[in-house]
Amino acid sequence: MNLQLLTENLTNPALLFFLLGIVAVYLKSDLEIPANSSKFISIYLLFAIGFKGGQELSHEDFNLEIGLSMLFAIGTALAVPIYTFFILRRKFSIDDSGALAAAYGSVSAVTFVTAVSYLEMHHLAPDGHMVAIMALMESPAIIAGLLLISIFNKQKNEPSAARKAIHHSLTNSSVLLILGSLVIGYLASAEQAQGIKPFTNDLFKGFLAIFLLDMGIVSGKKLGSLFKQGWFPFVFGVLIPLVNGVIVAVLSGFVTHEIANRFIFAVLAASASYIAVPAAVKIAVPKANPGLYLPMALGVTFPINITIGLPLYLWVVQSTV
Repeated sequence: MNLQLLTENLTNPALLFFLLGIVAVYLKSDLEIPANSSKFISIYLLFAIGFKGGQELSHEDFNLEIGLSMLFAIGTALAVPIYTFFILRRKFSIDDSGALAAAYGSVSAVTFVTAVSYLEMHHLAPDGHMVAIMALMESPAIIAGLLLISIFNKQKNEPSAARKAIHHSLTNSSVLLILGSLVIGYLASAEQAQGIKPFTNDLFKGFLAIFLLDMGIVSGKKLGSLFKQGWFPFVFGVLIPLVNGVIVAVLSGFVTHEIANRFIFAVLAASASYIAVPAAVKIAVPKANPGLYLPMALGVTFPINITIGLPLYLWVVQSTV
């Protein structure tokens, strides 16, 4: 792998702020981002990436590549939870395995936003429809995870709880906001979009750095609860995302030749949800242990993706062009 590529990623200010958050936890510092501020920043990031994606999408014509990309995205979001479920069953209960499979099959909007910023460092940009694809991949994995639990669990979850969770997976705030912003960005003219460009573009990297600082603090606090689970969660949280990312980085070449789009596909396949999935699982699978799926997704997989994963996936894509 290009050593310069890895060095550039490791010296990215956004990543360094994430690491600062983890260091602050282990130094027992009182550094923290107020909850209301953190929520506002997360809303801003989803709004900005959705709106910018809508603007890009407005310049595109729906074609075979976009259609194939959407099918590929849904297929990936279904395949990952199915195969990971059977790996996880060797160690965890049916409920925990299903919850973790859903988390690793779904996507992380923050990882997506970080990946877009990473591409900008290398003067690359994904097509606008990739924002829609990110939102499209959120729900299938959650539904697959719940179905696996229902099939393999003798004491099946109540249908009403499952219906509520599926409804939540389709209407949760992150999906609704990014899709809504995408539509608004698509409908807005270039002149109208120019009026809020300083907010959606110029402030983006600064807000991302502060948000990753907050994510570092949260990750550092949650890592401790995993140590009592032994080595398996750490090995799974590191290897499975990297394997998924590399495989999809290669396979995505069959649906698109755009380097940035293939990179985003790899990142989405490698990322794990720690917002939408926990909210849905809490409703439908109350027996699932949040001390597993939250720390694994946020404390292990997220940092692995933004430190090792991003340069690895870009290198794989560029090597297979």
